[in-house]
Amino acid sequence: MSDFSHLNKKNNPKMVNVSDKKITKRTAIAKATMFLGDEIISHFTNDELITKKGPVFQTAIIAGIQGVKKTSELIPMCHPLLINGVAIDINITDAEHIEVLCKVTIEGKTGVEMEALTGANIACLTIYDMCKSISQKMVIKEVKLIEKTGGKSDIKNE
Repeated sequence: MSDFSHLNKKNNPKMVNVSDKKITKRTAIAKATMFLGDEIISHFTNDELITKKGPVFQTAIIAGIQGVKKTSELIPMCHPLLINGVAIDINITDAEHIEVLCKVTIEGKTGVEMEALTGANIACLTIYDMCKSISQKMVIKEVKLIEKTGGKSDIKNE
């Protein structure tokens, strides 16, 4: 028997059956750290950079929300979910780096960790796309789950 919930007895992929689980409030927070470099960050005014493509952080927030909503279309074993809320916050942390926090909330039978991780990633990729004309030295350094509540267990990482 496999330790992976996405494999059946023959080790073939399956989508986990959540029909017997109880509906509970579930949240997940993911954090991405990204190196932009001082060349890009020096162009920001009041924590925003307006480009020909539009405002960078505002566009990245909208893209991250779209990413959350599309997670089940991108990751094969994720259940389509009715998302109750998404909050994405982007902050410049020093002269070269930013931090993206993505919090997702639902009332459902399965967690939203993958949705929060996807939202943070898509926000970073959007920032890369919008700033690549200034510099292509950007690096999405780390994307990790910070917190999960609801379901079998709560998790808090730092």
